Amino acid sequence: MFAISTEIGAPPGEVFAYLARLDQAPLWLSAVQAVERRDAEPVGRGTRARFTRNIGGRLVENEVEVSEFEPNMTFALSSLTGPTPFVYRYRLDPSGDGTLLRLEGQISGEGLAGPFALFKPLAETFFKRGMAANLRTLKRLIEGA
Repeated sequence: MFAISTEIGAPPGEVFAYLARLDQAPLWLSAVQAVERRDAEPVGRGTRARFTRNIGGRLVENEVEVSEFEPNMTFALSSLTGPTPFVYRYRLDPSGDGTLLRLEGQISGEGLAGPFALFKPLAETFFKRGMAANLRTLKRLIEGA
């Protein structure tokens, strides 16, 4: 498990709304190449989507579910199928004129094939680094909007 955080110069409601737009994930989650929603309902707990991700130069698919949805407070995505099982839990707290966004992540190297399988023990470290960069991108997108 890992935890990282960032301050975003926007209120929690705005940050939460951006997180909940699953179709926007490829703009700030670097590994995500495409998102295909499984339903047309508004995003909420139980919403499912297929994420196509680039892991080590190989396209893989994960069925992903919104596992927690507390408007303006908590948003979590959990993989149901696919390699590198993960749970990303985003917690939002008001902070000054903006939001403290905390990410608690659990991810493993399960399902990695070929030479990448050798990196399973280091997977969480690599993913933590990548997610820190993703949060910086999210911050730039929200603050620049």
